[in-house]
Amino acid sequence: MAETTVEQTPVEGEETFAEVTTFESEVPVEGEYTSESMASRFGDPQPAAGLGRRKNAIARVRIIPGSGKWKINGRTLEDYFPNKVHQQEVNEPFKVLELDNRYDVVARIAGGGVSGQAGALRLGVARALNEADVDNNRGPLKKAGFLSRDDRAVERKKAGLKKARKAPQYSKR
Repeated sequence: MAETTVEQTPVEGEETFAEVTTFESEVPVEGEYTSESMASRFGDPQPAAGLGRRKNAIARVRIIPGSGKWKINGRTLEDYFPNKVHQQEVNEPFKVLELDNRYDVVARIAGGGVSGQAGALRLGVARALNEADVDNNRGPLKKAGFLSRDDRAVERKKAGLKKARKAPQYSKR
């Protein structure tokens, strides 16, 4: 905060006075906190987004402070992933950070199969949580391996082979 004091010389019969003008600084001074930094510093959930890919699946994820509701392509988590293993897989980033039921998740998933989509959604959620609060969330998520993309994919079929690596039976004569 800048303060400016202007004094005027007194005229006969008038009293001396000082005019104090205060100017608000638009740029926060070092050591001051903005509302966003205060919220993240004290654990208030922040909205964020993340993109996850796995095999041929792509998940675009948004997390919003809420009560833990999931909306995946317009359906709930239980409807979209009936298998409990996949439900646990996509919830793992929240479990590691102990943020259960603090965020609502809205996701759009395209391509791939069920397992690939679950992996893509987990990566997208982890990246969104990382973006929401880098200082507190990055370490545990990185240690658990949730911020690295799993680049394994189906190997292509090669000419002269039956599958990617399976060769036809060898006949000597």
